Amino acid sequence: MTLRPSRRDLLRIAAAMPALTLTATASRAAITAPGRPNPGYMRFTFGEAAVTVVSDGHLEIPADGLGINADPEEVRAFLTRHFLSTETNYAHANHVVIETGDAVVLVDIGSGNRFLPTAGRLLDNLAAAGIDAEAITHLVITHAHPDHIWGIRDDFDEALLPGAQKFLGQAEHDFWMQDALVNQVATEMQQFVVGAQNSITADGAEWSLVGGETEVALGVRVIDTPGHTPGHQSLVLASGGSEMLITGDALNHAYLNFAHPGWVNNFDMDGDQTAATRSRLLDMAATDGMAVLGYHFPYPGVGHVMRDGDAYRFVPALWRWE
Repeated sequence: MTLRPSRRDLLRIAAAMPALTLTATASRAAITAPGRPNPGYMRFTFGEAAVTVVSDGHLEIPADGLGINADPEEVRAFLTRHFLSTETNYAHANHVVIETGDAVVLVDIGSGNRFLPTAGRLLDNLAAAGIDAEAITHLVITHAHPDHIWGIRDDFDEALLPGAQKFLGQAEHDFWMQDALVNQVATEMQQFVVGAQNSITADGAEWSLVGGETEVALGVRVIDTPGHTPGHQSLVLASGGSEMLITGDALNHAYLNFAHPGWVNNFDMDGDQTAATRSRLLDMAATDGMAVLGYHFPYPGVGHVMRDGDAYRFVPALWRWE
């Protein structure tokens, strides 16, 4: 089953943006925006590694793109039970900086100023966290969707982080860089193809193409997790005898994906493969006691996977302040 976002979905993302707000409903408390900004980063340690979750902002997209292969009323009921809007999917964008050995690894580069106006905060939040972008030694791209790679280019179309070794999945590269791909996809996907190709070929972007299971830095390896895109990859951080799964968009909703691994979204390019990959990752994380960090999970997106009958639950990490 191959899935594509409809043209209506994409137009609604752009046209409805000013009207999309977090409003109260009869079953949901009105927790709204703060009067002043919250910090866009959070630090913690994982074994011997230092990890910082750095926000690129958030996305607000129509919630009817969730669970498109399920009964819409069942999806709406699920969202309502979890105190989530049935109109707007408000998704955080959690980037990861891993300091391990001599390496400083950044996972994904965000959307810059080329996608939605609610995103593109990564560089500012890196600076606020005291992380020098020029000190980043490794950049790993999970996949070439706008909110993960479009931020690679500056306003002069030159690649950011010129001193960092850049990694992209071989299968992901080969898919987006197909000759005349833009003429082979649906109209609503053409801007995604152009954006991906412009990002991959940005001046100064030299990619190390990887596949299978590849260690890119001390204790940091990429693994193939296809479905959301043909060459999607996730990462595993191993340190101090523990492992953390950094999911990218292989898991992109902290409630739906866990309770209903077979429900897919309109931006999952291969629905059957997405569901199979998701189930494999959830089983692996639950069986091995891995931590998980989701790109679109509620900030900072870190927790564990708990089995719940035939499904799973996301259990947020308990933060330690000292």
